[in-house]
Amino acid sequence: MTQKTSMEPGQLARVLARKDVLALAFGAMIGWGWIVLTGSWIQSAGSLGAITAFLIGGLIIVLVGLTYAELASAMPQVGGEHVYSYRALGHFASFLCTWAITLGYVSVVAFEAVALPTVVEHLFPGYAVGHLWTIAGWDVQATWVAVGVAGSVLMMWVNYVGIRTAALLQKLVTLLILVVGIMFITGALFQGDTATMEPLFSVEEGVVGGIMLVIIMVPFMFVGFDVIPQAAEEINLPFREIGRVLMISVIMAVFWYSLIILGTALMLNPEQLAASSLAVPDAMQAVFQAPWAGKLMILAGIAGIVTSWNAFYVGGSRAIYALAHSGMLPAWLGKLHPRHRTPTNAILVMGMLSSIAPFFGRPALVWLVVAGGLGIVIAYLFVAISFVVLRRREPEMPRPFRVRQGKLVGSLSVLLSLGLIALYMPGSPSALAPVEWLLFAGWMGGGLVLYAWSRKRYGVSYSDQMMKRELAGADPYPGR
Repeated sequence: MTQKTSMEPGQLARVLARKDVLALAFGAMIGWGWIVLTGSWIQSAGSLGAITAFLIGGLIIVLVGLTYAELASAMPQVGGEHVYSYRALGHFASFLCTWAITLGYVSVVAFEAVALPTVVEHLFPGYAVGHLWTIAGWDVQATWVAVGVAGSVLMMWVNYVGIRTAALLQKLVTLLILVVGIMFITGALFQGDTATMEPLFSVEEGVVGGIMLVIIMVPFMFVGFDVIPQAAEEINLPFREIGRVLMISVIMAVFWYSLIILGTALMLNPEQLAASSLAVPDAMQAVFQAPWAGKLMILAGIAGIVTSWNAFYVGGSRAIYALAHSGMLPAWLGKLHPRHRTPTNAILVMGMLSSIAPFFGRPALVWLVVAGGLGIVIAYLFVAISFVVLRRREPEMPRPFRVRQGKLVGSLSVLLSLGLIALYMPGSPSALAPVEWLLFAGWMGGGLVLYAWSRKRYGVSYSDQMMKRELAGADPYPGR
């Protein structure tokens, strides 16, 4: 049955319906990357090779998503990974897992503050003026920074005033993306030419090599379904449905990316792709033979920025909130607004970090994605291990959404997560650069300092007591 929507002081509001949750996860996954990267995917792997890479990568994410779906339905508490890893692996592992995924969320929120002024340049060329400084060879302009900061403050305000406002925005903007996407895909299927899809696979890299070049980027295009477990205490659905909606959102994203690649390959030949800076808007313009169509697709890309930005504000602030309420971070980060029922201080911290990012200019895009991506796949590994441990240790735990062949799915998820982590390590073609290692190490090191301070201030016994109350379904923080 559907959960109660009533709430007591100090509790989150359980108000998100099925459409809200689906828009939250799907909107988080599609983001802006498909607008700028589709052309390079096709050039790297060929048209069919790029689609194959997303189907294979999507299968990997589906397997990891299945472990999330079962655990989210079994333990629908705020914090998601925080709760699962605590129950399976203990106090410190829970902190490492949640702090790592928080890096991923914060990096996406900061990334969007850099992506927004970047895409606005395609609508209003030359708007960036007022040179501030140069970073990594890129000139940072005052008006460019102002657009990023303004967008960040607006998204922070939307999330500050309540989850209902954030959910409404998410649904409206996701609907815009879907409408434009359907216009593009159906138009390309009727107007396109299969001859432009040649070569189907990469000539330079070979079939396998080309597919691998794209696969290493695929998992990070799907980051976002894990926002659902973070907001579990605000979802007003039967617990079994939480797992189902999570899986539906992942499958929708697989089809979205694959069809966008197909539509682009049908409309632009290799020469046109090489000359295009934004392949999907150019393909959309080719479908309708009008400049307005390309600008409409750019607006859909901006909508993708908004959906991803919004969703990761939700996910990141709830992860920080959960850590603070379990005594793993300072308590002031766990404050709820008395009227809006949002983790206000966690949202403000994320807004501050997001607003700083534009001052580092466009080079920050790559730094944030890569450093944050490592945090995300580390969290995937912890969740997969937690799934395996709990299946073995607590076989009788109620699991409203139960994964078939759980042992096989869990083992594959662990191995695949380890493989994803290996992609970031030295020696890999996608290994972290020194500045990216610095960002990752700085985040994890700073978190460990806060964890040590909080452990000394509140004690592990306090944290254990809070987590046990949370797992039992009680209000874990009475009177606090």
